[in-house]
Amino acid sequence: MSLEIKNLHVRTEEKEILKGVDLVVRRGETHALMGPNGSGKSTLANTIMGNPNYEVTEGQILLNGEDITEAEPDERARAGVFMAFQYPATIPGVSVANFLRTAVNAKREEPISVKEFGQILRANMELLKVDPQFTSRYLNEGFSGGEKKRAEILQMAMLKPEFAVLDETDSGLDIDALRIVADGVNALRGPEMGTLIITHYTRILNYVRPDFVHIMLDGRIVREGGPELADHLEEQGYDWIREEVGAGAA
Repeated sequence: MSLEIKNLHVRTEEKEILKGVDLVVRRGETHALMGPNGSGKSTLANTIMGNPNYEVTEGQILLNGEDITEAEPDERARAGVFMAFQYPATIPGVSVANFLRTAVNAKREEPISVKEFGQILRANMELLKVDPQFTSRYLNEGFSGGEKKRAEILQMAMLKPEFAVLDETDSGLDIDALRIVADGVNALRGPEMGTLIITHYTRILNYVRPDFVHIMLDGRIVREGGPELADHLEEQGYDWIREEVGAGAA
């Protein structure tokens, strides 16, 4: 069971952003995709989820062997792909609980009963240490950065995706909020879910240790390794990779 990116080329507004990306995330694995701003990381996340603003000009996205390159975003979500956004949307008038129930029902043939939904929601709130009052609030309205990310992680827990893409989920968080998110991700890790954490900071990887690290520069993955690669980035930054890649291209 895998999410596979094969020779992916993507452009937006006539500019080519991704220039041949290959990546395989298997269930049970945690991958980190790192790179400086503008390297193409969020473009990859949006393309995996089917954002229509990004045009695939070559390559494929395969989910468990099935080509989903042309699938609509809701089809991808129902098939088991989840994305946590860098800037989650605010939905005034819709409570967190109602939003979660709608999202759960979108993946089911028969609507979930109120009792069953309540039991699953309470169990996940307990697992993620979420205050019971949290789900009665309107989604992301007046939420702090940490609360918005906590809502995303709770949604991930309720939907139980096969593959989760976390697009710069650590962006703009203070250390307490970062630990809340990391603890939530760690609580949900396991053999049933593959995770792709997209970030240009190494700090979340101090709490969520990845199995594999990929480094992206200028729309390509240029280095791959284990968690020690993230540690090296923490010490050296990205300049040494730019120099190596530049030397290799010369």
